[in-house]
Amino acid sequence: MDFDLSPEQEAFRKVVRDFAESEIAPHAEAWDRDHTFPVDVVVDMGKLGLFGLPFPEAYGGSGADFTTFCVAVEELGRVDSSMAITLEAAVGLGANPIHAYGTEEQRQRWLPAMCRGEALGAFGLTEPDAGSDAGATRTRARLDGGEWVIDGAKAFITNSGTPITSVITVTAATGPGEISAILVPGGTPGLVVEPPYRKMGWHASDTHGLRFEACRVPEGNLLGMRGQGFRQFLAILDDGRVAIAALAVGLARACLEHSLAYANQRQAFGGPIGRYQAVAFKCADLAVMVENARNLTYKAAWLKDHDRPFKREAAMAKLYATEAAVTATREATQIFGGYGFMDETPVARFYRDAKVLEIGEGTSEIQRLVISRDLGLPVE
Repeated sequence: MDFDLSPEQEAFRKVVRDFAESEIAPHAEAWDRDHTFPVDVVVDMGKLGLFGLPFPEAYGGSGADFTTFCVAVEELGRVDSSMAITLEAAVGLGANPIHAYGTEEQRQRWLPAMCRGEALGAFGLTEPDAGSDAGATRTRARLDGGEWVIDGAKAFITNSGTPITSVITVTAATGPGEISAILVPGGTPGLVVEPPYRKMGWHASDTHGLRFEACRVPEGNLLGMRGQGFRQFLAILDDGRVAIAALAVGLARACLEHSLAYANQRQAFGGPIGRYQAVAFKCADLAVMVENARNLTYKAAWLKDHDRPFKREAAMAKLYATEAAVTATREATQIFGGYGFMDETPVARFYRDAKVLEIGEGTSEIQRLVISRDLGLPVE
């Protein structure tokens, strides 16, 4: 077995880490405080090649493997979850469905700008009454005169209202028991972007509800085969779960690193607090969680890169890594004591950012359902 990244991947990790520490970390607190989506930094991420990592050179990508993409998400997650989820959602939910299921014309139209980071895509799946139960989708699309007419609403959609959002893939019922995916360009009449949510965390990430009011797009905007939208998004979510796990690994790593630094620096009762078992054991537990989360995550990414089944491993990685990240932020805040409760301290931001990792792209309960079914247990 080989647990090492390649020299090229390690060199790439350093490039992304240097960018994150110089261009994101110094501003993350202010973006979080002011709820600012930093378009210029997102564009710079595109210039670095991050948005095109897993896509072919024919569309402006670099043809890297999925593991390399996870490395990028992890390094961004180490300094700012908002920028990490912006990348993860733009690639995994915005561009990947078009690359995986789009026609060549659709790929040529949308992917090059996305790979350059000049445009973002979004994925409209969740609805006010259809989250984990995605089969309860109420958004409807019907054909009329060679156009799809879409009516309905979506909720909690990342990258859906930025100045550079170019297209949203929308799941909609197109017939009895039939869910299809349809591409809706930004600015289409009848597409209403709701005001941004007031969120507990991810304050520098763009998240909106969407409404579709007799929104009309060409019939050719169907993504993939009619009626296959449900199957398509399940496959897309497997990729996304591994990438979310990578984000969680980065966040947990940050908690460990900040806790170690503080435990060595903070003086109490005549010495650094790291010499006391109450703190030292917390740091030890953090190190174990980070290691386990990393191993699960990169095993799942390796399986995908080698065209092997990875649904259960994706669910395991997402489940463990995200729950570990939530625990890590709580323990790091405890180590920091009163300072951890202050927004000026990074661990306070980490604490608020972590919880949604157990919810988005499949809740922890859904991951346990996926795993238990794969184990051969009976289905209700």
